[in-house]
Amino acid sequence: MSIAVKRVYEPAAKSDGYRVLVDRVWPRGLKKEDAALDIWARDLAPSTLLRKWFGHDPAHWEGFRHRYASELDKHKSLWQPLVTQAERHRVTLLFGAKDEEHNQAVALKMYLDTWLKANGLR
Repeated sequence: MSIAVKRVYEPAAKSDGYRVLVDRVWPRGLKKEDAALDIWARDLAPSTLLRKWFGHDPAHWEGFRHRYASELDKHKSLWQPLVTQAERHRVTLLFGAKDEEHNQAVALKMYLDTWLKANGLR
């Protein structure tokens, strides 16, 4: 199983595999045809309320991760297809934020990695 994280503004690569944008809002200045997405999973992104609370402030990172995990716990049907896809192909979670360490794609990857490990799939 392979799940990666990449900024959506970086050029697409064949090694990205299945490319999934996990932003609720379309990335500023990016044309849809230039994104080379397989899917835009906006419903998988953090809620608008949580996204605004976080504001990409690293001081809120731990709280954001836990709150986002709580949202994900309630919506397994939204992320389970990514796990299924990752069993067969590399999945790259794409994000638009400038901060490459504190964003929803990183938090989602951590969540999925934890779930996979807890279920003996890693």
